[in-house]
Amino acid sequence: MGTVTLGVSIAVPEPYGSLLQDCRTGFGDTAAHGIPTHVTLLPPTEVDAAERPAIEEHLAAVAAAGRAFPMRLSGTDSFRPLSPVVFVRVVEGTSACHWLQERVRGADGPLRHRELTFPYHPHVTIAHGIDEGAMDRAHAELADFEAAWTVGGFALYEQGADGVWRLQRHFRFADRQPRAPLPHQAQHPGPAPAAPLPPPRPLGTLGPPPVTPPGPPGTEALHGAS
Repeated sequence: MGTVTLGVSIAVPEPYGSLLQDCRTGFGDTAAHGIPTHVTLLPPTEVDAAERPAIEEHLAAVAAAGRAFPMRLSGTDSFRPLSPVVFVRVVEGTSACHWLQERVRGADGPLRHRELTFPYHPHVTIAHGIDEGAMDRAHAELADFEAAWTVGGFALYEQGADGVWRLQRHFRFADRQPRAPLPHQAQHPGPAPAAPLPPPRPLGTLGPPPVTPPGPPGTEALHGAS
């Protein structure tokens, strides 16, 4: 059956997802069109196609144990010079992301052998591997970016032969908490126009915060380093 390349991530919802993807394209990152805007839980991982059912069963169990949680993005940062990546910071929801990514690669699951190149550091890439001037522009133009929503699950993606990541299955958390309104999107420069906010999602919490491993911040994501 051969192998497939899979990734697991939290999708950044509309209007934020398309806005950041359009910004990333505008900065000159040609790979952006094939990478949905996301926060990585499992970086690109090559597995035997025959393992796919077991992986999906494992991810469903992880989602069933999870709880919806608030996520907030604010401002920009960079992994330079360690790695040529500029990103939007995750300032709320980091503990939940750590909790999830540890369980996705849990010792009792089919992805337990996937080791990370760097310690896990949740982020949303907006520029990767482009010239320094464009990286500086990305860092500056989205410095005031703000977004917030409630994370209700995560998704499995597969990378095609054309390099494009495509959604395979969405795994929703099992809890059903009362709904609450989302905050408004802050205005910021960028090539994409503003769009209506997505509908409100349920709030909740997700497990006890794990201990972040020591060392430099990681740069894992759907396309290898972002």
